[in-house]
Amino acid sequence: MTDSTVRPGAGHAWGHYQTLRFLLPLPHPVDRVWQAVATPEGLPGWLAAAEVLEPRLGGAVTLRCLSGGWLPEEAAVVTGRVTAWDVWRVAEYTVAPYHGRVRFHLEPTGPDATALRFTNEFKGGAAMRLDALAGWHQHFEYLREALDGRAPDWSTWTLDRWSQLRDAYAAG
Repeated sequence: MTDSTVRPGAGHAWGHYQTLRFLLPLPHPVDRVWQAVATPEGLPGWLAAAEVLEPRLGGAVTLRCLSGGWLPEEAAVVTGRVTAWDVWRVAEYTVAPYHGRVRFHLEPTGPDATALRFTNEFKGGAAMRLDALAGWHQHFEYLREALDGRAPDWSTWTLDRWSQLRDAYAAG
């Protein structure tokens, strides 16, 4: 990976189950990162529109992809439940059909610094693991930009950067 702002993720497979992990050191306080990963106002700045987000354990969640019409409708909108919720610390969504369990764990590392530990567990093969590694990596680039006040212009999004990242993960 040539991008130093997002460290490469790791992927592990157990049969048809995949686990991805990323660690992002962010030069922003926990409350700012929490707003980005756990609120309907923050999520569209880097990930997806939160059409429904009930901020509590067991709450409903519906996320709609904002990066264009390249995904089929069943992949562009995911629904599920909040499966872990500890304000300022853990936001976890389990969504279908493709993304499985998506967990954001925030740890303060200084007054204006946060370690974001991200885990994604889902059912899928090796190709889907590469797709997800590239997708999450790109979204975390957007997260860094959004936290720095530069949210992506979703209307200009293309598959180019995702393809570069996927190729890099495939090359190991």
